[in-house]
Amino acid sequence: MASPSNDSTAPVSEFLLICFPNFQNWQHWLSLPLGLLFLLAMGANAILLITIQLEASLHQPLYYLLSLLSLLDIVLCLTVIPKVLAIFWFGLRSISFPACFLQMFIMNSFLPMESCTFMVMAYDRYVAICHPLRYSSIITDKFVARAVVFVIARNAFVSLPVPVLSARLRYCAGNTVKNCICTNLSVSKLSCDDITFNQLYQFVAGWTLLGSDLILIFISYSFILKVVLRIKAEGVVAKALSTCGSHFILILFFSTVLLVLVITNLARKRIPPDVPILLNILHHLIPPALNPIVYGVRTKEIKQGIQNLLRRFVVVGSIRSTFGVVNEK
Repeated sequence: MASPSNDSTAPVSEFLLICFPNFQNWQHWLSLPLGLLFLLAMGANAILLITIQLEASLHQPLYYLLSLLSLLDIVLCLTVIPKVLAIFWFGLRSISFPACFLQMFIMNSFLPMESCTFMVMAYDRYVAICHPLRYSSIITDKFVARAVVFVIARNAFVSLPVPVLSARLRYCAGNTVKNCICTNLSVSKLSCDDITFNQLYQFVAGWTLLGSDLILIFISYSFILKVVLRIKAEGVVAKALSTCGSHFILILFFSTVLLVLVITNLARKRIPPDVPILLNILHHLIPPALNPIVYGVRTKEIKQGIQNLLRRFVVVGSIRSTFGVVNEK
């Protein structure tokens, strides 16, 4: 393993990620719940994707958007958690210069993509409840395709300058990053250049993307709530609120975790530095683990689709075992 370099003339070819510098001894204990959450997130999202793919009844715009959300969650988990676990278990702290900034780009672009996907899903629910007769003409497969292109293009384009600006800096203050992941703030601190514009751009871009999404989401749900409360038919209000409940719970949790992370970063002097590091890791792990579970539990169609998928595996397994017995005879 390469040792940290303080030579200002030597170009940095890799960084060393030092997780929880004040609590090195209990990293192995932390790796157990993180590993279990990682397996849960990957397994739950994989089951959800397979269910939507195989169940013809789920080939609808809302579930296509949910598939996009699961894909984003999987990429975020694979980008962050395996490297964190490798550091905990095997001490593999080194990360190459390109890999570090690739990780930075994915984190800075995919989180806003997830927020933007929530916004499109909120619009889908708004049209379904407030304009039900026009739903099939507005929310079409073409609309979903355009929405996916918009989600990817907008957030990737706006987030790309963050790692680019960080990669162009001169790193002369060593190569030891006091974090488990390559965040812009943690890495750029090692530069001997002025990083004011770098930090300012990330702050403005991040809050512009996430802030606009959250505002549009809450506007959509305000209209939904207004329309639902006017409906006097028995059971309609409960059904409408139940349909949107899972979606709103996940958005609220996503926003709350993000807000707590921002507050802890702003109050670094009053909070131990290991707390923001842990929250940053959990923000890339807990929402991906919760998203498919909440939708699977609260959405009747998905629950039915998972049950059908399990029945198929049981039937296929029984047929294979039967043929195996016949062949042996």
